[in-house]
Amino acid sequence: MSITAQLRDSVRLPGGRALVNGFAFESRGDVPRRALLQNGHELEVYDLYEVFAGERAPTAVFPLPWPGWDGGVHSVSPDCSFAVFSGQRAVRAVRPGGETLWEYRHGCWGPEIGHPHTGDEQEVCRGLEHGSCRISDDGRLVWAHVIEPEERDGEERWVVLDARDGRELARIPLDSVAAGSHHLSHPDGVHMGLCIGMGQDGILLHWARWDGRQLTGWDLNETMDRILMDVHSGHPGFLTVEHYGADLRLHALDGAVLAEREPEPADEDRPCWDYGCGFADADTVIASTVGSGDGPERVVHWLLDARTLETRGMVTYPTGPAEGYVRPLGDGTWLTYDDRSETLNRWSGAGG
Repeated sequence: MSITAQLRDSVRLPGGRALVNGFAFESRGDVPRRALLQNGHELEVYDLYEVFAGERAPTAVFPLPWPGWDGGVHSVSPDCSFAVFSGQRAVRAVRPGGETLWEYRHGCWGPEIGHPHTGDEQEVCRGLEHGSCRISDDGRLVWAHVIEPEERDGEERWVVLDARDGRELARIPLDSVAAGSHHLSHPDGVHMGLCIGMGQDGILLHWARWDGRQLTGWDLNETMDRILMDVHSGHPGFLTVEHYGADLRLHALDGAVLAEREPEPADEDRPCWDYGCGFADADTVIASTVGSGDGPERVVHWLLDARTLETRGMVTYPTGPAEGYVRPLGDGTWLTYDDRSETLNRWSGAGG
């Protein structure tokens, strides 16, 4: 069965690919997703729905603390009064004008053992490794994936910081050697997820909660090599995709598998699940497969039942075959990006 997508909105947005292939957006509970786009040496914050309505001015603009550093996953407070940047050697909170509120120093994500630093905070060391940070939905906490200095064995850790002054409240040691990471805030406003990619060594997945006195964390890594993809306020679990795309799974918060789905072949192709997937709404998951045959890769988008992962249908677009990643917004719509025209499109299913 095929389901024809309906075009809801379309806007030319240079750099908008990061919204469907990256971490350039944030969702806080049921609040519409915000776009965090880097433009030169600045981080621009947009209300995605206002952009589609014709508003081109960003809601807030934050100068990058380290213009030469393009790693890390950053976060902006709910009221846009400050942003927190995940740097190579520090986590820093800044106001829109660039004023530093606080800084939390940590070890260097650069991979060279014993490499010296000149003392210049703008120095960027070799390597692509990075951490990430996330401001809690109430704006009171900052969760950050950081690394210890070399003299402390360079162990990675997950820390909870006071968003007012950067003071460390708690930490969890991590058994990881990260290439990169990202956070995912649960819509309950309590739980935070951390997904750590280690290249060919696999994926680590953690959840934690801070009750104001104690940090409780648990990892799901003994039987999992899975990428944390999405959560939804109307769904009890979270969605993951296997590291190499073998299957999608829905999990309860403790990691128990609620449903599983291997990719369905399109024509005679032998596809795998791609990294573009998530909750279109509380009842529907949208996911993409990519072909693995000898011919040109073919991307196909699928709508699935959000409780069972049973296939509802293959998505067809009036503009032609699906291209690239898909990013669901949780409100019944999803995004795609056309590189040729630099156009961000917002779609819904039939009758959406």
